[in-house]
Amino acid sequence: MFCVLLLILLLLSQVVFAQPMVNINDRSWAMVNNEWQIRFEEGASTLALLHQPTGAEIAGKLSFTVKADGSLHPWSIILPRDSVSSRLSILDRQSNVQGYITIGVVGGSLHITAVHRPLQKYEGELTLNGTMSLGRETFACRTRPPAVGRVVQMASGNADSALNDSLFDIATDTALRLSGHSVAIRTPRQENDKLNFPGRLHNLSFTLRISAIVHNAARSSMVFDVVRDYYRSRYIPHYKPINKHRCPSPPTGWMSWYAYFGAAGEEDNLAEARLGAKYLKPFGLEYWHIESWQESPDRLNVRKFHNLSLQSNSVRFPHGMKWLADEIRELGFKPGIWTVPFGTGDKAFYEAHRDWFLHDVNGRPMQNWCGLYLFDPSQKAVRQHIEDTHRTMSRDWGYEYFKIDGMSAISPGYSAHFYERPEVRAAFKEKCEAPFRLCIEALRHGIGEDRIWLACLGHYSGPEVGYVDASRVGMDLMKPDQLPEWHGYYQQARCTLNQLFVHSIIWHGYSDTLLVGHAPMSTARLATTVVGLPGQMMFSGDKLAELSTERMRLLQSVLPVCDVRPLDLFPIIKMLPVWDLKVRRPFGQWDVVSLFNWGDESADLELRFEEIGLSDEVEYLVYDFWNQSLLGSFSRRFTAAVAARSNRLLAVHPFRNRPQFLSTDRHITQGGVSLESLTWDHNQKVLSGSVRLVGNFPSRLVFYVPEGYVLKASNAEDAQVTEVKANPDGTTGVTIQRPTSGSVKWRLVFDRI
Repeated sequence: MFCVLLLILLLLSQVVFAQPMVNINDRSWAMVNNEWQIRFEEGASTLALLHQPTGAEIAGKLSFTVKADGSLHPWSIILPRDSVSSRLSILDRQSNVQGYITIGVVGGSLHITAVHRPLQKYEGELTLNGTMSLGRETFACRTRPPAVGRVVQMASGNADSALNDSLFDIATDTALRLSGHSVAIRTPRQENDKLNFPGRLHNLSFTLRISAIVHNAARSSMVFDVVRDYYRSRYIPHYKPINKHRCPSPPTGWMSWYAYFGAAGEEDNLAEARLGAKYLKPFGLEYWHIESWQESPDRLNVRKFHNLSLQSNSVRFPHGMKWLADEIRELGFKPGIWTVPFGTGDKAFYEAHRDWFLHDVNGRPMQNWCGLYLFDPSQKAVRQHIEDTHRTMSRDWGYEYFKIDGMSAISPGYSAHFYERPEVRAAFKEKCEAPFRLCIEALRHGIGEDRIWLACLGHYSGPEVGYVDASRVGMDLMKPDQLPEWHGYYQQARCTLNQLFVHSIIWHGYSDTLLVGHAPMSTARLATTVVGLPGQMMFSGDKLAELSTERMRLLQSVLPVCDVRPLDLFPIIKMLPVWDLKVRRPFGQWDVVSLFNWGDESADLELRFEEIGLSDEVEYLVYDFWNQSLLGSFSRRFTAAVAARSNRLLAVHPFRNRPQFLSTDRHITQGGVSLESLTWDHNQKVLSGSVRLVGNFPSRLVFYVPEGYVLKASNAEDAQVTEVKANPDGTTGVTIQRPTSGSVKWRLVFDRI
């Protein structure tokens, strides 16, 4: 009996605790429950909201306006006038209460609703203008997938979009979702206006405008919904933010697989590296990655490779792997290496360590893509061997980047899926609930905390999150000893879209190698955009000596990788035609938009500025990067012809009716990685700035010069202006070059005519 009474008392206490406590003073009103603290000051009409468990704060001025006689009239918001203390009152200009503002809390969700009193003839809008904050690594984003949409959003720097509906804090995996009649979130400008590096974001206070309308029940509420464990509860059970102290930007490099398919030896790799040092390293290429170095009777069948004994192919790598790592480092690159640590094709190694391997019920060795003989991950000795061999590659041989294969691909030929199969678990010699995670831990211990790890293939649903720095998210672009086909490029784009929402959140995304050598130029440009615009890892895989200058420029145009994060925090399955990168720097903001035609026939693609989160009340200049030409000035929308299986890569700038920067041929972000400052002096009619140049590689800056202006003089400090060319489309190109890499200040002087 006592237990029953105790249970009833506990239940009653929970009910009482869930009920809000309201306190009313002379000029203020406060409500508190177990999630939210709400306070309203009548005199200033200010509202303050605090979500106690997460520290999310919203504060600002609450106002109510009524539309009548073609104009807006303010009404007042006051403390309750009746016995219902849990709601505020809306007071008309004759001092009559004409409606209420009710505030309700359900869990982490707070609803502020405007409701009519009996007189329901007026149209009114409730608005909160103020600020909000969430955490130390917070950015504005979109967490609700649109019912119908053609656009995926990305950002470099603290760029905003009118499509954003949420804040997200990377450190705590918390989202603050907003909904209402209208929502507008703006990020404050900072002196160092970039994002995604630890220490750069500390309690940013975002500007907020949110409204509800009393005459539309569907839009009569403002809703503030705090979603804890946003990623962890939906997609990533092992959620942990990316370690940007170890790997601050997506790795870049070259790999031999698609160029040689297992036939590359040390001389092939070093010959390619010498070309890479000349043409790609100055632009930011970091790693030289060695594939297929193991002893093998078959250069293409991975399951036959001798993956577990550290024995290199004596014919193709006669000097050994440590020697090769040292040679790569001499050329200015960091050495990388490929491993498959879960199985082997080496029968002698299997016979010597038979007890370490998995066998079926008939005693036959189990096999899959990783080997003819597969390690038993349940055994501590096996995991220790994995750890020790990778420590040798890392510490003794000196490799700094590891591409570890055979992890989490969609087929049971890869280890994460394979270890889940009942017959495989039955073959384990020891009880083991998390075999794949234990292998992951051993691998990280082996390579060390300071080495870069690409999971091939990794998946955000698995335990590799928190251990790896990057993940190969796409399947092979092409088949052995064949040329790349359109299907491979299409799948590369599809995989990029599908997993873009975790890129730069838990790891750096990699949708496979950027191949530009054999595809039609239009397809090579499309692939360059797919890899480079979202700021993914960029590894080249062509034979560099066979690339024309134009195709080498494609590789150079995505180096270094631009610091990009997703704005749409949900997986995208549909092949969207519009990819929008919003670039924001302390000196300006612009959009880089790719219009993709995934079809087999040419098409006219329309872009509405409103659908990419821009104002439809502004006129925009649209510049075509691939064709280096201005398409024109547009309001609301424009249409561009896009050939089959290709894209148009566009810079979109607000039209300013004075000389302004438009683009540069240096990088596909058109200023995102090279433009360092930009200033317009209206009185002196001088446009000046700073740009980072690559030594001995000329860079062309493109400016719009409207009617009424003429360029009088141009100069650059410690550099040569090699060409100034006025074009019929109203643009002027200024080409600058210097013998060494570094920042250059430039200055353009104009006259009015």
